[in-house]
Amino acid sequence: MQTRPAIRTPAILAPAIRILAILASASTLIGLTGCVERRIWIDTDPPGALVWLNDAQLGRTPVAVSILHDGVYDLRLEKDGFEPIVTPATVDGPIWDQVPLDFFVEILPISARSETHWRFALRVRDDSQEALAARAQLMQRSMQQSMQQDQAQQTPPPR
Repeated sequence: MQTRPAIRTPAILAPAIRILAILASASTLIGLTGCVERRIWIDTDPPGALVWLNDAQLGRTPVAVSILHDGVYDLRLEKDGFEPIVTPATVDGPIWDQVPLDFFVEILPISARSETHWRFALRVRDDSQEALAARAQLMQRSMQQSMQQDQAQQTPPPR
């Protein structure tokens, strides 16, 4: 009975095989990492307002959008017959989404979800002549105050 000689890997290939084994292990671990989903739900009373988030139109309320990071977003809501709403809106994530815990949540093989709900009550717009005149007077006063402040800043102090 003959025995076959053992196949030996040439010494030059041994480091390459080790590197391939490490890369295969790393890619398997990366494939097993967790998933973090962050969503904002936006609703209005009454529903049907057009929504812009950071100047990107999302659709009509109720609407949900996925986001990558927590923080402050520019929100605009508009609906015919109602006062528009333009405001900064903040997403505060849960404690596990804060540094340094967020690193571990991202790499662990778990799924995590963070949801923020914003609800806004729209006010009916008053398009009467009296309301229009009142808004015009308010804007006129605001412009006059702004011009007076600009003039005061431009006037050099007396010597």
